[in-house]
Amino acid sequence: MFFCPFVAYAQQNGYKSSVHYTWNNVGNAGFTVKEAGYTKLAFSQSGEPYIAFKDGTGSGKATVMKYTNSNWITVGQPNFSAGQVWDISFAFSQTGEPFVSFEVADSDKASVMKFNGTAWVNVGKAEFSAYAVAFTSLAFSPSGQPYLAFEDYSVGAGKATVMKFDGTNWITVGQAGFSSGEAQYTSLAFSQSGQPYVAFQDSQYSGKATVMKFDGTNWVNVGNTGFSAGAVTHLSLAFNPLGEPYVAFHDEGNSGKATLMKFDGIGWINVGTAGFSSVEVIFTSLAFNPIGQPYVAYSEFDNNGKATVMKFDGTNWLTVGNSGFSAGIAQWTSLAFDPSGRPYVAYSDIASFGKATAMYYNAPNGINEIQDKRFSLFPNPATDLITIESSDLTGESNLVITNIDGQDMIKQSVLKPKMQLDINNLPSGVYFVRLTNDRNVTMGKFIKN
Repeated sequence: MFFCPFVAYAQQNGYKSSVHYTWNNVGNAGFTVKEAGYTKLAFSQSGEPYIAFKDGTGSGKATVMKYTNSNWITVGQPNFSAGQVWDISFAFSQTGEPFVSFEVADSDKASVMKFNGTAWVNVGKAEFSAYAVAFTSLAFSPSGQPYLAFEDYSVGAGKATVMKFDGTNWITVGQAGFSSGEAQYTSLAFSQSGQPYVAFQDSQYSGKATVMKFDGTNWVNVGNTGFSAGAVTHLSLAFNPLGEPYVAFHDEGNSGKATLMKFDGIGWINVGTAGFSSVEVIFTSLAFNPIGQPYVAYSEFDNNGKATVMKFDGTNWLTVGNSGFSAGIAQWTSLAFDPSGRPYVAYSDIASFGKATAMYYNAPNGINEIQDKRFSLFPNPATDLITIESSDLTGESNLVITNIDGQDMIKQSVLKPKMQLDINNLPSGVYFVRLTNDRNVTMGKFIKN
């Protein structure tokens, strides 16, 4: 049992502890026609959840569905890939087009396809990798180019390679097979400055975690190689709003439990307790909520394989709602936040014969946790004083300012829709502001110089 960060005020205003909040199905549970493998969840720019998966109705070809007007519908034609697929990855371009990457089963080579508004089409040449691949991971650079990381069997015994699409062809980024050994469970993400980072299970270091980045010329190690306590699987790499890389994984060094580590500029350090889950896990999936708190979704080995989500509040790991909230075994758990900051998890649902199910965590009744356009912070960046204004706040409200680790730095009551706050004693960094009353939560972010 735990409480939301604003619980000290919330119970005065009719909020409930999170034990009353629930995970709810998005539409029907098991909404696909047949079983769905490699489920991947992402949100469109308009806030609609999309799921890409290997479709049991089409001999294992790729299909994408979205939830709109209270129904799950197919995006374009179902089973749009030429053949059976493996290792699906899914992302939206900056222009809002859904892209899907996968390993083509017949050739084991990599392909990327996108939906152009009418049909699914190949991005460049189909099956463009030189040889067999595994663990494809798709992401877009800040400039909008699609990049693909994968375990590459054309060089050595499955080393890591990253390729990008230049508008005409897929080209190798730096050296093909840049890892020192076999690289499994590759996960790709971009820093704020546009550098691609890849996390992977590193065979050169007994299967421990390694992260490398491309510095514009070469692939270089980010901190120590093989930095985890033991062998890892199911790595998930993401950047927090401050631009720090985090990686979550199944941690054999801690009894197969979930661990999250971040790079602090010098080395990789644990975020809270290593092996923070209560039991052994698989299918770890990492994402950050709007105020920068890391959430990790996974399937629990010792809880009948059910899905659980936990978050780090700056001090402790807390369960989001109830643990094991899925009806049965949840495979390929995939976590993402909608534009309002609500967590969603999609998975292959064994309780529904392996069909896809998506669930969201129900926020407190009557509260929309959004970045309100009528909420302003200025100046931003600020040094000594900051003005906070929101036309939505009437009567007494409560102000909480948290740092990037989710720790409360300032808490006070607010009686007017506009106030000036002294931030002179705050250390330099990124801060998140949350204003709450009995009807709304409005949020913002500022930088302290």
